[in-house]
Amino acid sequence: MSVTHSASVTSRAEALDTIAAVLPIDRRDKLAELLTDQDVETLRHLVNAGMGDNTLRALTSDLAYLEAWSLAATGSALPWPAEEALLLKFVAHHLWDPRRRENDPEHGMPADVEDVLRDGGFLRSLGPHAPDTVRRRLANWSTLTKWRGLDGAFTSPALKSAIRLAVRAVPRPRRRKSAKAVTGEVLARLLATCRSDSLRDVRDRAILMVAFASGGRRRSEVAGLRREQLTVEAPVTGEDDIALPSLAIHLGRTKNSGASQDEVVYLTGRPVDALNAWLTAAKVDGGSVFRAIDRWGNVSRRALDPKAVNDIVKRRVAAAGLEPGEFSAHGLRSGYLTEAANRRIPLLEAMEQSRHRSVQQASSYYNNADRRKGPAARLL
Repeated sequence: MSVTHSASVTSRAEALDTIAAVLPIDRRDKLAELLTDQDVETLRHLVNAGMGDNTLRALTSDLAYLEAWSLAATGSALPWPAEEALLLKFVAHHLWDPRRRENDPEHGMPADVEDVLRDGGFLRSLGPHAPDTVRRRLANWSTLTKWRGLDGAFTSPALKSAIRLAVRAVPRPRRRKSAKAVTGEVLARLLATCRSDSLRDVRDRAILMVAFASGGRRRSEVAGLRREQLTVEAPVTGEDDIALPSLAIHLGRTKNSGASQDEVVYLTGRPVDALNAWLTAAKVDGGSVFRAIDRWGNVSRRALDPKAVNDIVKRRVAAAGLEPGEFSAHGLRSGYLTEAANRRIPLLEAMEQSRHRSVQQASSYYNNADRRKGPAARLL
């Protein structure tokens, strides 16, 4: 590696660090090698433009994947703008028929391209991509092209037709992000595995209770939570006139909010106690709330990766004697609405906490609860 190239990589790594507080990035050095100077400058511009954190994470992840794929498939960095032929190649490499692949090894993504992406950690799943993943990456590719002041062929009839025909040729059943919801009963079993005063138990107990009670927060929101987002509220009077601690979480701009809207959710009672116990035990007085803990019990200064939140849920599920494959971090989100439906909490009240914008989506949990308990399910 030349001195000039090495200096450029170091410069990009430092630039990525300057936006890490808003855009948590793992494998910083790997991304610094892969992304171009213009890629990093575009990301910094998007941060300054106030784009939502989750959107920025998706853009960065997809940009890294696209750059890696272009290098593996064409031997060249991603061109700006991309020609229609390259967009069609991307679709052909990611939406293909596994049955045809059995008899035609040239069908779909070439083996050498797949090996490069898999060795680099960019490709983890087996088989073709989900259509929604392909559409999202093309949409983000289009967004990044426009931010460069360029036009692409993303609306071409040929590209739309290729996607439509590929999806029709290989129907995929819709799968829920978490096969089972983490309802109140399941959550109690997970919390029972966090009974000790060890840092991991204290942290995991806080993560589970905060994620669930705050409306079923997404794992990226849990991992990215910062001390500065928390404000103490006046105590709430509970049963027997007992004063319960209350806390507001300022989510800022989220996936479902407007550009300048500050989403706020509230915690009351036990979740606040669990969170305060972690903040005290880990001595977190600023910065990231939930952090990694090494084998010697040292608390990191950096935020947990969103994937780590999912891993924590699955570990607690296994420790509770349940099947890890049936649950994920998203089960906390679906579980919140499911539990709210079971307890007959009004839909709109639950949506105020979960911050769902779609009544149709949120009401499906309520409808399922009614059907499960209704007479139509008890004819025998």
